[in-house]
Amino acid sequence: MVINISVEKCTLSKFSPLYHCDLLISGGRIFDGSTNKSFLGDVGVSGDRIVAVGNLNKYSAETLIDGRGYAIAPGFIDTHAHDDYLVLNNREVTPKLSQGVTTVIIGNCGISLAPWIADRKPPPPMNLIGDQKSYCFPSFETYRKALEEKPPSINVASLIGHSTLRCATMGELNRPANAKETAQMQSKLQASLKAGAIGFSTGLAYEPNYYATTEEVVSLAKMVTEFSGVYATHMRNEGDLLFEALEESFRTGRLANCPLIISHHKCASPLVRGRSSESLSKIESASKHQIVAFDVYPYNASSTVLKEDYIDISEEILITWSETVPEACGKTLSTIADEWNCEKKDAIRLLQPGGAIYFTLDDADVERILAHPKSMVGSDGVPNDEHPHPRLWGTFPRILAHYVREKKLLTLENAIHKMSGLSASTFQLHDRGFIRSGYFADIVIFDPISITDRATYKIPKRSATGIRMVIVNGTIAWENNTGTGSRTGVVLQNQHSQNLN
Repeated sequence: MVINISVEKCTLSKFSPLYHCDLLISGGRIFDGSTNKSFLGDVGVSGDRIVAVGNLNKYSAETLIDGRGYAIAPGFIDTHAHDDYLVLNNREVTPKLSQGVTTVIIGNCGISLAPWIADRKPPPPMNLIGDQKSYCFPSFETYRKALEEKPPSINVASLIGHSTLRCATMGELNRPANAKETAQMQSKLQASLKAGAIGFSTGLAYEPNYYATTEEVVSLAKMVTEFSGVYATHMRNEGDLLFEALEESFRTGRLANCPLIISHHKCASPLVRGRSSESLSKIESASKHQIVAFDVYPYNASSTVLKEDYIDISEEILITWSETVPEACGKTLSTIADEWNCEKKDAIRLLQPGGAIYFTLDDADVERILAHPKSMVGSDGVPNDEHPHPRLWGTFPRILAHYVREKKLLTLENAIHKMSGLSASTFQLHDRGFIRSGYFADIVIFDPISITDRATYKIPKRSATGIRMVIVNGTIAWENNTGTGSRTGVVLQNQHSQNLN
């Protein structure tokens, strides 16, 4: 196959010291984060910004990186992460940095560490991101300041979870909030948005959030508009009632007059398996009248807390953690039930509290959703799991290895767009997500021929190969398969709050 190679003319910005920069990546194939054709060229960086892109043969630099034979792309953005505690206790954020991720969106599925000082054990699924001691932030501002005092290696943008707001406001969660409680949640959410949160999320399929009415959700979601924020939802149902849940989500977005993001879109039961063409058509129709986006992970299995109602819809269930039987991690539920000579539902009850991987999805649905022009990539990885889903360590390299190089479902340009530029635009992460002069220098350099995800269901905690270097805000954070120790990540805030903080 013959590849036409072009070199774009160098473009300079007001940030550029003419003919000199701190760091120069030369001779690589540049994927700028859009769907435009890639091109051979150089990237110049000074401070935390990209200062020039194109033919920079007249430039000198303090650090010169030979990019020949490599792809140069914007750092990947994990649009659906549960790293709320990981960014505090593993500041390298190794599972993400090692695969080229430079920004994570946390606070998804209605779950965020702030604002709540836990007065009880976090109910499932809130225990996925931390124990009672982890929920120690009375406000999002205190959480943000904790990150600013000890910054991680990558950038963090946070949604505020509805379940967290309910726990901070309500004693009993198995009912809708009353007017007083709703007002208290609105006050906490508004304070969080003023402190920099980029939006609001729900996890309506889960017990702490399930009893919230559409009206309760709308009363909170509408508050993000003033801050140019987003509303992200783990819908009330992704299985038999998928289409009803989609309509509820569309209605919420319309009534709240805010951008809607459907989290980890999937068709997760035998009744709707194979019907992703219909669900995508529904999203396309709704998009004609409102802003609707969605993310997807590149695997045919989901993962969450242990749930009995997932037994019948799953081909197999793999235990990721169990507080009562920790040695069950990594075993299938079938094996455990056989060993204990009991029914699967009884085994789940004995394993509680815990988590699992559920093999419920059809590969054709995953591919169809991933190939859709509007889909973004989010890992939905859970770092606290003892035996996590491999998506925690492998999502982004898997896209490039399996769906680009092997299956040719996507071009490299389209895949990178889904993992960078599209995500930054959707979440309004200004000056991020593209290789452009004046933008922040979040960059990943990888070998498109050798990049491979090594995390598997049997051995999930393995970093990818083929990632040569990761640069975060102009500083090299990952090189030669290891972290450099840099901690240049920042908390990304909504644009309205930046003037206040």
